[in-house]
Amino acid sequence: MKLFKKIFLGLMLIGFTAVAQQKEEGIYARINTEKGNIIIELTYDKTPVTVANFISLAEGTNKSVDKKFAGKKYYDGLNFHRVIKDFMIQGGDPNGNGSGNPGYLFDDEFVDELKHNRAGTLSMANRGPATNGSQFFITHKATPHLDGKHTVFGYVTEGQDVVNAIEQGDKINTITFEYVGKSAEKFKAQKVFADYMKGKEKAEKEKQKKFSKNAKRFAKAEKQAFTTEEGIKIFVTEKGSVEKPQTGDKIFVDYSGYLADGTLFDSSNEKVAEENFSLNLAKKNANAYQPLPYTIGGNQNMIKGFSAGINHLNYGDKALIFIPAALGYGSRAMGSIPANADLVFEIQLIR
Repeated sequence: MKLFKKIFLGLMLIGFTAVAQQKEEGIYARINTEKGNIIIELTYDKTPVTVANFISLAEGTNKSVDKKFAGKKYYDGLNFHRVIKDFMIQGGDPNGNGSGNPGYLFDDEFVDELKHNRAGTLSMANRGPATNGSQFFITHKATPHLDGKHTVFGYVTEGQDVVNAIEQGDKINTITFEYVGKSAEKFKAQKVFADYMKGKEKAEKEKQKKFSKNAKRFAKAEKQAFTTEEGIKIFVTEKGSVEKPQTGDKIFVDYSGYLADGTLFDSSNEKVAEENFSLNLAKKNANAYQPLPYTIGGNQNMIKGFSAGINHLNYGDKALIFIPAALGYGSRAMGSIPANADLVFEIQLIR
C-alpha cells in the first residue's frame, strides 16, 4: 500500500511539473547563442508583419530578400554587433556594423499596449520611420523613450540572464520556433509577409499616381501665380478675409510641404499626410499633427521663402507658395529633401 502511494504521488508530481512547464498558447522563438538560449514569446497577433518578417528570415522562406540571401537561414552565424551595457543588445545585421538589411525595408507596427516597459523587450532597430529590415534588439531594462519609435514584437520569457551576459561579437547560432495552440499553428509567416509586400507594392503605385497628380496641379497653378519681390511665386486657391496679420501677431499656419515632383515631405495636417501615403505613426500618436504656431516678423528658424510667403497673405487665405532652392534649403540636403530642391508649400493662415 505504501509503495502504491509513493508511485501515485510520484506520478502526480510528474503531472504537475509537466503542467507547470507547459507554455501558454503562442509562438516562441529560441535564439541559441554562444552564451545559451533566449526564449521569446512573439506578439504575432498584434504585430503580424514584423513577426512574419523575423520568422521568414530566420527560416529562410522570405521571398523578398536580396538574391544572395535567398533560401538561407538569415540569422544563423550573425553576431550581436552592438551591445550597450545596461541598455540593450543588437543583432541581425549581415554586414556586422549596423549598415545591413535583407534587401528591403518595411513599415512600423506601433501598438499602444506593446511598450518598452521591461527588461527583455524585443524590438526592431531602425534609422527612422518605416526603415525596418532585419536588425533587432533586446533590452536590459525598461526603455520607455523608445516607445513610438521602434516596433515591439516580443518579450523574453526565459534567458534574460543570457541577454545580460551577451557581449559584442557573440554569435547567434540558430533561431528556431515553437508553435503552441491552434491560432499559432495557423500563422504562416512566409504568406503573411508576402501578402504585406504585395500590398505595399500596390500602395507604392498608388502613391506615385498621387504624387504625379500633385505635380500636375502645381504646374498648372504656377502658371497663374504672381511673383513677389523676394522671388517666390504665390497662387491663392481660397480667399480669406481682407485683414492681414501685423508684425508681432501670433498666428497658426496649416502647412504641407512638397517637392516639385509632388512628393510630400512634411505636413501639419494628418489627413493630407494620410492621403499622400506619408502618415507618421509616431507623430500621430504624439498628437503632433497640429498647425504651426508662428509670430509675424519674429526671428523664427524658417526658410526665407516660407516666411516671405506668409507675409503676403491675409487671415484665412489658402495658397500655394513656389519657393526656389535659393530661398529654401539651398545646397543643403535636409532629411528627405535633396540639395538644390525647389519646394512647394500649401499653407493656410489661421487666426
